[in-house]
Amino acid sequence: MSSSKPKLPVSWQSLFSLLMFGFMYLPILVLAFYSFNQSPYSAGWTGFTLDWYRKFFSDERILSALADSLRVAFFAVGIAAIIGTLMAVGLARYRFPGKNLYRGAAYLPLIIPDIAIAVSTLVFLAAVAIPFSGGLVQLSLWTVVAAHVVFCLSYVALVVSTRLTDLNPHLEEAALDLGATPAQAFVQVLLPELMPAIVSGCLLAFVLSMDDFLIASFTAGGGTNTLPMEIFSRIRTGVKPDINALSVILILASGLLFFVAELIRYRSDKKRLGE
Repeated sequence: MSSSKPKLPVSWQSLFSLLMFGFMYLPILVLAFYSFNQSPYSAGWTGFTLDWYRKFFSDERILSALADSLRVAFFAVGIAAIIGTLMAVGLARYRFPGKNLYRGAAYLPLIIPDIAIAVSTLVFLAAVAIPFSGGLVQLSLWTVVAAHVVFCLSYVALVVSTRLTDLNPHLEEAALDLGATPAQAFVQVLLPELMPAIVSGCLLAFVLSMDDFLIASFTAGGGTNTLPMEIFSRIRTGVKPDINALSVILILASGLLFFVAELIRYRSDKKRLGE
């Protein structure tokens, strides 16, 4: 009788996947665990408490930094949603000289390191400073918004462009044949079809804007302090449980936004396939 080699209960691919997921998510679980630690230091467990979460919601500096980050994200994503959608539609529907070059330049912020975008944006703002009232344009919350529009624009345009490739190109032609103007065809026919992709792209860009530290730290002026900047200023002396609690809340909020984006995309795909 020929002896067969004993088989493992699970494949090596499953073990490798389990190892990789553990490597990615185990630190997050440890962070969440120690956010309930009663000790002000994360080194040892001394008991369960919710004081650090209560402290987070009563911390004026954290709440002010959160408000600045939300303002930056909302304004940057709102501007990027309009320009990014129009850019994606223009690249998909029209032909013009230098189209491929423009497409490459439009999506370049997706692969450029954040530090390069931060330095180049700071140099640009210094070079184009416009005198007003005897002074120069100062770094402020609005310069952070302008810098965030640069990369938010690319993400929104990329998501919308993937949706455009799956749309029937004859929908607008049918609307025009029925008497609609180009503007009416865009607003009443094309825009509703693109809305799930626009929302998904905006949610992705919103999370990235809230998470950005490098670009904001280079382009923020005095009095502007985003949430990542505030967190960095605190962890230089050590990670405390209140920062752990803040990190857990940010992870849950980001996960919720990701879930909403995926739900919108799933319903859109299901509706399209049903048609």
